[in-house]
Amino acid sequence: MAASRYRRFLKLCEEWPVDETKRGRDLGAYLRQRVAQAFREGENTQYPRPRDTSFSGLSVEEYKLILSTDTLEEFKEMNKGMWKKLQEKFAPRSPEEKPKAWARALSRPRT
Repeated sequence: MAASRYRRFLKLCEEWPVDETKRGRDLGAYLRQRVAQAFREGENTQYPRPRDTSFSGLSVEEYKLILSTDTLEEFKEMNKGMWKKLQEKFAPRSPEEKPKAWARALSRPRT
């Protein structure tokens, strides 16, 4: 895996030219410096992960919890508007109940 990353970084360095007019602040030069530091042994460099986290700082277990079906359903419920929640709460459960629900709603006395 380190070898393929190394090759991709080399390709990036080839495609990103160094701009001599931006001494000390050129992205191309910075990329080359970082690649040289990170891959001192070229394709043979071992690339251990310092932690089992991602850019967000969350662990694998936290991602599993967040992406679980139950949690996603809770998020969907939280994002629904009030009108949609009321519709679902008072909507008939089956097609047979639809006429009955309308009849009940119309037969209620208005106050």
